[in-house]
Amino acid sequence: MDSRSAVDTEDIGVRQATRADLLAISRLEKTVFDEPWSYSAFEGFLDEPAFLLAEVDGELLGYIVADWMPNSGRELGHVKDLAVHPDGRRNGVGRLLLRHAVSRLLVRGVSRIKLEVRAGNTAAQRLYADEGFETVRRVPRYYSDGEAALILVYTPE
Repeated sequence: MDSRSAVDTEDIGVRQATRADLLAISRLEKTVFDEPWSYSAFEGFLDEPAFLLAEVDGELLGYIVADWMPNSGRELGHVKDLAVHPDGRRNGVGRLLLRHAVSRLLVRGVSRIKLEVRAGNTAAQRLYADEGFETVRRVPRYYSDGEAALILVYTPE
């Protein structure tokens, strides 16, 4: 059995992604998404404080890419990508990564965090709702295959 399929969240390490991690991250991206990011796209986020990965015993379980931008004194965070290996889903890996990324963005002083999620991805929508993200609008035909996106926002209390 793959070690990813029976993971206790206490055993999961979350850390900043490094250049040495990019090949494994890129491979996982291609496993998880029909329209994966390129290797070079990940390179562009290496310095972001919320480009994190989750691992157990050096084995990649998932990653999150989130950044922030100054916005007239009201910095805005943006979760751009979140992926969990198919064998490791439903073990709290995505939730753990999301919480770590949100914490890092809040430390940076963001006033809101946004993300886009496929309208048909109900599992991800439940995770985000459980973590305090609220749907603010629907964007028809957002993805290249014509599927709509939901724009979700987290506003810290």
